[in-house]
Amino acid sequence: MKRFAVHAVLVAGVAMCVGQARAQDEPSIVAQCETCHGPKGNSTSAKIPRLNGQQHEYLVARFKSFRDPTRQTPHATQNMWPVSGQYAAQLIPRLADYFANQTPTPAKPSGPLAAEGQKIYEQGAEGVPACRTCHGDQAGGRGQIPRLAGQHGEYLRTQLAAINMGMRVSEAMHPTAKNMSQEQMDAVVAYLAND
Repeated sequence: MKRFAVHAVLVAGVAMCVGQARAQDEPSIVAQCETCHGPKGNSTSAKIPRLNGQQHEYLVARFKSFRDPTRQTPHATQNMWPVSGQYAAQLIPRLADYFANQTPTPAKPSGPLAAEGQKIYEQGAEGVPACRTCHGDQAGGRGQIPRLAGQHGEYLRTQLAAINMGMRVSEAMHPTAKNMSQEQMDAVVAYLAND
């Protein structure tokens, strides 16, 4: 019995040390994230999403979703699936806090389709509900609904197309995206993006 008690104490001690080491490594883990997602999450690569100012709850849920590669785009699976299992569960909310509390990149509507995109975003179109119903008047998102304003246009376009074709699983977005034409997607992206 004493041997079992000693073993339990040793296991608990090792777990505590690992947890403390992971907490101490938080700045280096943030630095790893910033390697791809940019300083403070403000990515400069059109294929890699901006995390700065993103909704905390969305970041936590999205990070956890990478543990199921069958629900992701190939790009996300290739880059995030190997990473998603490396971090302790308690670290993910802290990483989300860091990126959620950074200054968001504002939307910068551009091009001839932006006005049509604003109309779809605010009022919807036939078979397509208004995006602002869920994502908010300023496309800032809320809770597990992501911020869209200021995201890279190529990233937004790729995600809408992937959801439209069922390559990225999103129970909330699929009923909307499946009814969007390519021109409607391009218009909404022109309104929301900052390239």
